[in-house]
Amino acid sequence: MSDESWNFKAAPHVDQLSPRDFQKIAGLVTCHSGIKLPSNKHSMLEGRVRKRARSAGFRSIHDYCAHLFAGGGVATELPHLIDVATTNKTDFFREPQHFQLMETRMLPELLLRRRGQNRGNPAIKVWSAACSNGAEAYTIAMVLADAALARRDFDWSILGTDISRRILIEARQAIYLADMVQPVPAPKQSRYIMTGRCETPMPRVRIVPELRQRARFAPLNLMDVAYPFDTDFDIIFLRNVLIYFEKQDQKAVVTRLCRHLRPGGYLLLGHAESMIGMELGLRQIAPATFQVP
Repeated sequence: MSDESWNFKAAPHVDQLSPRDFQKIAGLVTCHSGIKLPSNKHSMLEGRVRKRARSAGFRSIHDYCAHLFAGGGVATELPHLIDVATTNKTDFFREPQHFQLMETRMLPELLLRRRGQNRGNPAIKVWSAACSNGAEAYTIAMVLADAALARRDFDWSILGTDISRRILIEARQAIYLADMVQPVPAPKQSRYIMTGRCETPMPRVRIVPELRQRARFAPLNLMDVAYPFDTDFDIIFLRNVLIYFEKQDQKAVVTRLCRHLRPGGYLLLGHAESMIGMELGLRQIAPATFQVP
């Protein structure tokens, strides 16, 4: 039989993620990112690893794992493995109470504290510390932009960080399926979202340049011992990511983030993570919302 007629389709058993290779990959991911991958994530990880193996040019998961663990491929593939393991679940105006509280209480109190401290309008700095594709960061931007138009007494900027470099590209592009922006209130949609002119089966929209210019996105591994960012943020959002971390790592991450808040600044966690803030002695002002001394 000639080489041209040979069917290179992988045998079923070699295109599955073995329990041993699952444990190896899970261990790598946890060690470098803090993300836990329990055994019930085996099927999910297998599907994502199979897709990565194909895109990297391997015939099967078996060949890909051999490249990782016997061929020295971990060094170059680790960022892709982190991407594979990352769950980028996010929405615009997710847990909307936080954005209401930011507009009605946190922002006025922050500006009152800053009054008279320096010349000109103060700059409010907000950090979306697990920003995924930017939906949270641009939700914050819409709220701040509306407040700035109404008050005209402050400036603002947003930092978005995530461990996944792939998802940060999406955040910078700020292009979304039209269905994804449905939670955005209609007045904000008309001001801050552009619709495409071309009709497509899956229409897309884009955040206006005025908001994109105010948001900066950078890679960050929350497991790093220090974060290379300013220490004068007013508000930090870290929602629905700590649930993937071990208990000691949860507390370490929150402790490090709090060092980047101004006195009186606010930390917002996911509602399933609120106990972490209370255990660290932060002042709780609302569900999953904390203020540093």
